Amino acid sequence: MRALTWHGKHNVQVDTVPDPQIINPRDAVIKVTSTAICGSDLHLYDSMIPSMSNGDILGHEFMGIVEEVGPRSTLKRGQRVVVPFTISCGSCFFCGKQQYSACDNSNPADKADASEVAYGYAAAGLFGYSHLTGGYAGGQAEYVRVPYSDVGPLVVPDGIEDDQVLFLTDIFPTGWMAAENAEIEPGDTVAVWGCGPVGLFAIKSAFLQGAGRVIAIDHLPRRLALARKNGAEVLNYHEVKVREALMEMTAGIGPDACIDAVGMEAHGFSPDNIIDAVKQETKLGTDRQHVLRETIMACRKGGRVSVPGVYGGSGDKLPIGAFMQKGLTIKTGQTHVQKYLPQLLEMILEGKLDTTDLISHRLPLERAAEGYKNFHDNPNEWTKVVLKPH
Repeated sequence: MRALTWHGKHNVQVDTVPDPQIINPRDAVIKVTSTAICGSDLHLYDSMIPSMSNGDILGHEFMGIVEEVGPRSTLKRGQRVVVPFTISCGSCFFCGKQQYSACDNSNPADKADASEVAYGYAAAGLFGYSHLTGGYAGGQAEYVRVPYSDVGPLVVPDGIEDDQVLFLTDIFPTGWMAAENAEIEPGDTVAVWGCGPVGLFAIKSAFLQGAGRVIAIDHLPRRLALARKNGAEVLNYHEVKVREALMEMTAGIGPDACIDAVGMEAHGFSPDNIIDAVKQETKLGTDRQHVLRETIMACRKGGRVSVPGVYGGSGDKLPIGAFMQKGLTIKTGQTHVQKYLPQLLEMILEGKLDTTDLISHRLPLERAAEGYKNFHDNPNEWTKVVLKPH
């Protein structure tokens, strides 16, 4: 089959690789009909996430048709499914609490030690996202093996286009959980940093969860326009001092909740971000944390900070004093996708939100390398790329 493979920093290519096979009784093999490039994939493209190997198959946002099933799979051949990016066993302590992205069993024992060293406990398995998270082949391919297929995939009804449900795999649940972690109360003012795909879904989700105002922060005109189209007030951080502007917009109180939908590769020329960038290049640090610092400083006293943006390593100069003195609450984590799928699918079927407005480009899988380069280099025009393997 054909699949997009990683070969180093800014070097991905479509190769011919072996077809996936059923390995375990709960496996299924999916013929991929649609897959997308995620902002998190760019962390791999930039070689920011360790433990990638030459030839690893990328991609964690995908859906398709069930091609083959193991004897203990609950799926049937021919069903159309969306597949969560999180791989979860469904029966461990964490899955029992619906904390699926913390699954204790999906990261193979020979891989889990590395993430335990990095994070204190072994990470769960994720599709196409380094050997820290299991080394599983991803879905930017013609076919993919899906472990624990009796737990993860959601069967979707006929008569609905792939584009409408594809983002149930990651960015819609991630934006929804980001808003949920912000503990939004009716009428709250919510500030969202980053108007990429996750940020846009966080904006949509915040309104659906009762926010009275959403203020979106970015600098790219098309992304700010998309945020405005979805009801947000917008701030261009190249034109204003963000914390001061938020104070003015909220009569000196500050936002009730702040969402960092940017993560470890924050852009901009603030002094702290420049220092972080130098540390990245000299291997003295890993994450550019400007946005996380700014959310802590901007959030009102007693407010909430939600962090769906991916952080992968270490950093410093967090305003921990402000965090403590202001009495803030912070919640973060990889998304518990399976927990949200039925509810969010119902919202799509009821027409409560548009899940397709952020798609800017649709390409065949063979042009995936072009999609990565443009998504990375031209984020204003390339807001979301959907790949079609067949």
